Amino acid sequence: MSALNWKRLESAKLHTDPFQYFHVADALDPQAAARVPAEFPSVPGPGSFSLHDAPPGPVLTEVIADLQSGRFRALMSRLFDLDLTDASTMVTIRGESGPRDGFIHRDSRSKILSLLLYLNEDWAGGEGQLRLLRSRSDIEAVAAEIPSGMGSLVVFRRSDNSWHGHTPYHGRRRVLQFNYVRGAQTGVVSNIRHRLSAMAKRL
Repeated sequence: MSALNWKRLESAKLHTDPFQYFHVADALDPQAAARVPAEFPSVPGPGSFSLHDAPPGPVLTEVIADLQSGRFRALMSRLFDLDLTDASTMVTIRGESGPRDGFIHRDSRSKILSLLLYLNEDWAGGEGQLRLLRSRSDIEAVAAEIPSGMGSLVVFRRSDNSWHGHTPYHGRRRVLQFNYVRGAQTGVVSNIRHRLSAMAKRL
């Protein structure tokens, strides 16, 4: 059984303001979503962790397999009108947000598409929700705000104006990060960088 809600994903609509993105509120199969809280890996503090450092349980392993499938790659290629045939993939996990997180940024040029799948049960909203921005310096210049509740998924295309961030939030904030990246070695190098970054934040 698939862990993703393919019906919702395949009916998603692409937005172009302020850059290309789409959002699906319930991207997980309900049975898979119900299993996530008990199976989420132990994450030792803020930062992004590789699957080596935060091994996923069975349900997230199924989710990751779906994201890495040919079916999902074909869907992303169609929605964003991209040739992703030779793109590599990178997967990291976050479990906590700290004081160094949320600043406005655009992803590195090595990334083609960035996907964030939020995995927080009973998220109350407010602080800590991702904002897609029209400004590189104003967190209030909001074009779209992405809820951080269970199964909320956003995918956006990296561009020179793909600014995003969130207001300060300290505490549990679970998210699976998935990227299509350029070059076969880029994913390996990026995973190493994430591991070093996470270690630095713990220190």
